[in-house]
Order: sequence, then structure tokens, then C-alpha cells
Amino acid sequence: MPQLFHPPLSVRAIVIDLDGTLLHTAPELAEAANRMLRDMGRAPVSQELLMSYIGNGISWLVKRALTGDMHAEPETALFDKALPIFEKHYTELLLQSKPFGGVLQGLDAMKAAGFKLGCITNKIARYTEPLLKGIGLAKYFEIVLSGDTLPEKKPHPMPLLHAAQFFGVPIEQLLLIGDSLNDTVAARAAGCPVFCVPYGYNHGEPVDGLDLDAVIADLPAALPLIKRTMQ
Repeated sequence: MPQLFHPPLSVRAIVIDLDGTLLHTAPELAEAANRMLRDMGRAPVSQELLMSYIGNGISWLVKRALTGDMHAEPETALFDKALPIFEKHYTELLLQSKPFGGVLQGLDAMKAAGFKLGCITNKIARYTEPLLKGIGLAKYFEIVLSGDTLPEKKPHPMPLLHAAQFFGVPIEQLLLIGDSLNDTVAARAAGCPVFCVPYGYNHGEPVDGLDLDAVIADLPAALPLIKRTMQ
């Protein structure tokens, strides 16, 4: 069950997941996967199923699209052929993604309230950086940590610990807002609070069963649950 907290959490910095939290990237990821399958002479897969494959990075999305299994490893030669095909199509589709409802309002309100903001994603930097810039979100974040920025990525706690150190805040005053098990596991391992939105890509499972501090309808809904802690 979600952990309950009272009074509101003391927070000095907020880090936010990208896919499924800030941006609705699933249609483009699914389309790129299906174009890859088509180019390889394979049958297409439903967008709903492909959406359930999202959340552990592009390599796993490609593996799952090839095998139809969450954990199976395709033959190395097959994967090595498929990945660049996927990457070509995804690069073409990248900037078609759109922010979820409330994202811009939430980011504006967090900035106005004086919170330090960062983005932590498992998407690799070659997609993260042009995506944030192209859609106009890069200006909000003092730090962006992609899946290949550090030696480890979520669900490892390293990106969260790195962000807390970057901001100069205690880890318990860094809030992660995400959409999946990856986010909650990383936050608990790091020792920081975590909120999840219910509209993202948690492999098709509801987020209210995860070990988290709150489920929020959208980004603006986080603000009443936290208070800014001055340095």
C-alpha cells in the first residue's frame, strides 16, 4: 500500500521521469517498433501490447517486440540487425510526442515556487536531449540525467543520489515524480520520497500497488503535498 505522510513532505528539489510522466512517447515508440518489424518481414504488434513493453529503455523494447516476451533475449544477430532499424524510425518520429495534460502548468508552478528541477530518464541522451529541446521542456531543468549519462540507471539509486549531490540537498529532500516500478524501486533504494502519476507506462499495471508516497493525478497535484524547505 502507498505510504502515507503527514505533514507535507519537506522538499528542496524535484526530479521527474520523462516517458510516461512528462511526455506521451508511447505512440512514437510503438510506431517505430512496428516499422522495424515491418522492415524485417514480421507481423505488426498492437500499440497496447507495445506500450506494456515500454519502461526499461529502447533495447528492451526492441527485444520484447522481437520475442513477444518481457524477459526473453532474442538471438544476438537478430537484435543487432533490428536495433539500428528501430533507431532510424524513432529518430524520424521523435518530435511528434506531446506533453501530458498539466505538465507545463506543473513545471511552471514548481519553478515559480522556487524548486530546483531535474529530469531523470532511462532514455539515452541521443534522444533525451533533442526531445526536451524540440518540445520546449529543456529550459525547466538544471540537470538532465539520461540512461547512459552515468554507469547505472533506474532502478539503481545512482541517478537520484547524483542529482541530490548536484543540487546540494539531502536525499530525503529530493522528490522523484515518475510512473513506474523502476521509479519507486530507485527512490526507495536511494532513500527519497516518490510520487507516481497513474497515466504512464507501468507495464500495464496500476501504480497504486507500488511502494510510493502518493499517486497524483497530474504534476500540479504534487504541489499541495509538498512544502519548499529553504536552505
